[in-house]
Amino acid sequence: MELKISGNVIELLQEQTGQGRNGTWRKREFILETQDQYPKKICIVQWGDEIDSAGLKVGDNITASIDVQSREYNGKWYTDVKAWKIEKGSGNSSTDMPSIEDMPAPPQFEDDDLPF
Repeated sequence: MELKISGNVIELLQEQTGQGRNGTWRKREFILETQDQYPKKICIVQWGDEIDSAGLKVGDNITASIDVQSREYNGKWYTDVKAWKIEKGSGNSSTDMPSIEDMPAPPQFEDDDLPF
């Protein structure tokens, strides 16, 4: 199952690095605000080279393909929303207007009895 979420990047958090079993790791979180009737703010994490390849900036309108993963540590559960692919300019925003081809045709009236 592929999960996607669209919205505007409203904040980029500080990149974090560290050492693990497999060497050095990098991660950066960003806050995405959806453009629904009731907008939601979601913290999404990017790992490694995805940080550079996405080149995110505050204000970008994106669609993120995500995985949701939870893990247990000392009796508490933690959930991450991980972006594995980001497409710019493909989310829903107030600036995405339908094209003329997408708009319905005006109604056609058979009896035109207007006096002018």
